Amino acid sequence: MSTTYDARAETIALRSIEIMASGTYDDFVETIHPGFVNHEAKDEPPECRVAYGPDAAYATALWLRDAFAELRFEIHEVVAERDLVVVHLSMSGRHVRPFVEYDAAAQVGGAFPPTGKRFSVLHTHWLRIADGKAVEHWANRDDLGMALQLGWVPPTPVYLWKMRRAKRRALRERTG
Repeated sequence: MSTTYDARAETIALRSIEIMASGTYDDFVETIHPGFVNHEAKDEPPECRVAYGPDAAYATALWLRDAFAELRFEIHEVVAERDLVVVHLSMSGRHVRPFVEYDAAAQVGGAFPPTGKRFSVLHTHWLRIADGKAVEHWANRDDLGMALQLGWVPPTPVYLWKMRRAKRRALRERTG
């Protein structure tokens, strides 16, 4: 893989973020390198972390889109140097279906039933670009801010009960 700076690196990085909200599988094949590694997949469903490349990135997009309607990324700043692009943005949406998080062993760790609430949180995404495609991704996210906005924390006793029920449902769906 070439790691020299490509003048299109910024465009590729921005496109890789844009397709998370609304891109097709073909968009991912066009933008994401076959060897792509998402270093944030450790909390995501198994299909997001066992495969590399466009399949894994597309699985992450589908996971987010399933839980959050009206998913949107508003770009604030972009910095590109050599093969690394840093994108500071706000991610927003509305929580409409259970958001399931996974533990280190790729097992259901918890489930947050839909609240119908809107959120907007700051993220910083770091993307390495090579051969005209995104090859690596890291992120700094305001997960606590999102949890507060969505009413996940502090949880009410009723919401704790709903979380337990949602986790049982997610476990059943995973095991068939």
